[in-house]
Amino acid sequence: MTAREFKSLPEASKTYTKILKSLLPVIGKSHKEEQQALPEASYKVGELIIDQSNLQDYRRICGFADNGQVPPTYFAVLSQTLQMNMMVDEAFPFAMLGLVHVTNSVTQYRRIADTEVVTMEVSFANLRDHDKGKQFDFVTQVHSADELVWEGTSTYLSRQKTKGGSPTKKPKIVSETLEAQQNDIHSIFAVPEDIGRRYAMVSGDFNLIHLHAVTAKAFGFPKAIAHGMWSKAKCLSFMDLPEAYSVDVTFKLPIFLPSEVELIGDNADNLKDSEQVVFNLYNAKNKRPHLTGVIKKL
Repeated sequence: MTAREFKSLPEASKTYTKILKSLLPVIGKSHKEEQQALPEASYKVGELIIDQSNLQDYRRICGFADNGQVPPTYFAVLSQTLQMNMMVDEAFPFAMLGLVHVTNSVTQYRRIADTEVVTMEVSFANLRDHDKGKQFDFVTQVHSADELVWEGTSTYLSRQKTKGGSPTKKPKIVSETLEAQQNDIHSIFAVPEDIGRRYAMVSGDFNLIHLHAVTAKAFGFPKAIAHGMWSKAKCLSFMDLPEAYSVDVTFKLPIFLPSEVELIGDNADNLKDSEQVVFNLYNAKNKRPHLTGVIKKL
């Protein structure tokens, strides 16, 4: 079991240098892909002080209010540099290029002041089979003193050939289409072409599929696509969330940039009378789903 503790979050620039080095030997079938086991490792920042300038930029690009509280998705963003270091420094079994972020869950146990000094720890978990390859989780926990205040799980898919060697048939994307009712959350908004580059500067996630159409085409996308965690955050910024809750999101079809999207969802005020509310983000032109989400009160 590897347990590393950092004085502060690793710098994104140094992390990407290591990522580039790690990609050099990955040609065809690598030793990594043969290993098929997650490392037993956890990476931790013992005293995490939130960078107020970065937080303000994050609020602006995602639409969150400057209310003195940490937005529900912000720790998921901060944890990504630890995740990337774990994938390049440990015996990680999959190629980083091509990993697909399929679901994300965050749980906030109470409101968290943006001035609190917290502890953040990330670990691997739950390697399992998928009809397109292998899935695994990154689990993040945030403590204030000895109190667990936030935790999140990001699930990734590593696409691999099936044992028979033939590709699996791509399933149709099926999702119940919500219709906006009175008092529901309903917004149609533009997603600009440069949102991937702007979000990358704030989040440190410079995955090439998000930056420009030219670099995205190298990975099979006709255009650059928006970060999934930006789209989740943007949806939540429209909602008046309770103090303690969980938000589970499944990422569906990518948002090609630029685009126009439509958010439809139950008003979070309904959590006073029900256990959960749902929300979906669609392509505004054809109602094809980009993400589906569920908010549950604790």
